[in-house]
Amino acid sequence: MRVFTMLPMRHWRGAGPFAAAAEAAGFDAVMTVELGHDVFTPLALAALATERIELTPSIAVAFPRSPTVMASQAWDLQANSNGRFVLGLGSQVKGHNERRFGIPWSAPAPRLRDYVRALHAVWRCWETGGKLDYQSEHYKLTLMTPDFSPEPTGLPMVPVTIAAVGEAMLRVAGEVCDGVRLHPLCSRRYLEEVALPRIEDGMRRSGRRRANFDVFGGGFVVTGPDAKTVAAGMEWVRKRVALYGSTRTYTPILALHGLKELGAKLHMMSTQGRWNEMAAEVTNDVVRIFAACGTYDEIVGAVEARFGGLADAIEVNFPTGTPAGLQRDLLTEIRRIPHIFEGFDTSR
Repeated sequence: MRVFTMLPMRHWRGAGPFAAAAEAAGFDAVMTVELGHDVFTPLALAALATERIELTPSIAVAFPRSPTVMASQAWDLQANSNGRFVLGLGSQVKGHNERRFGIPWSAPAPRLRDYVRALHAVWRCWETGGKLDYQSEHYKLTLMTPDFSPEPTGLPMVPVTIAAVGEAMLRVAGEVCDGVRLHPLCSRRYLEEVALPRIEDGMRRSGRRRANFDVFGGGFVVTGPDAKTVAAGMEWVRKRVALYGSTRTYTPILALHGLKELGAKLHMMSTQGRWNEMAAEVTNDVVRIFAACGTYDEIVGAVEARFGGLADAIEVNFPTGTPAGLQRDLLTEIRRIPHIFEGFDTSR
């Protein structure tokens, strides 16, 4: 199983040293998330400080950026990392697109399918020198002059993975993408019974192979040297589950586990501004539906039980102060857990 970890994002000077240490420890990838800080710059700094490790946003919000703007950012990260960049995209929800980014909303799954195909068209144009002519329902791209075209890299096309929760987006991931970034509010049961079958539906449409498709995540990992540290990590997860569970988009996941009423209560509390009270509604049993939890002696078995045989990659963030040697040992054991993904095939 592949293991990712989160780059520091607030202070850029820390990104390079952190990435170099993560590479030395044996992590497969470093990642960023688009919240309060720029999602790409820390990855650029990490690229210059490393040689092997994969670099990926998980995720960058797609629709506020045109496909050509996104293609340019990804192209330079791919070129300057010598082919180690993977573009993780997400649609975000309607409210954020309309009210935070100020852009019109439309059905996200067909629009993101179009977006990924537009990226591929722009990258092919730049690599081959051919004409740009991508015309679809959402994007019409027909102009690319030499002055605005970067030099060909000779590298594989950038792999694209997308965040997916609902059935339509999961099918889009399987149809046109190289991987999926499952939401943290995702159980083993939801992954097995809902997510993977829909991804496979999409793969059948395009003839893609599961061995070339990276399934990332589908839950949290909580670990530490002792029970106290694990309990503190579970409290953090409890707050995240409460936050995510209050969003009606994720009701089907809760309903699968008989927790529909919990989701309704959390949503009601959020509309009342009772954010600080919501976590108390999430029991330890609910936390463990969505998280692999255990001390360092227990966590490898917990990860295998939670993700083994289904996911190809997970996120692990060790507590500050975890010795480098111990990180290497634990990562070696986690990476021995079998997975299906063999590598990206971007020969389009």
